[in-house]
Amino acid sequence: MADNFLEKHYEDYERRKAEWQQKKRHKGAKKIATTKYKQQIEKPTDESL
Repeated sequence: MADNFLEKHYEDYERRKAEWQQKKRHKGAKKIATTKYKQQIEKPTDESL
């Protein structure tokens, strides 16, 4: 009845884990790119002082 039950669920788990890791990598790369961009922006001098 449950010959491949554990194997099937483990394969599903591995597939979901691979998708999650791929999404995680894309978010991390995007975050680094925006951080580099923000560091290059110069703040205007405050003329009111």
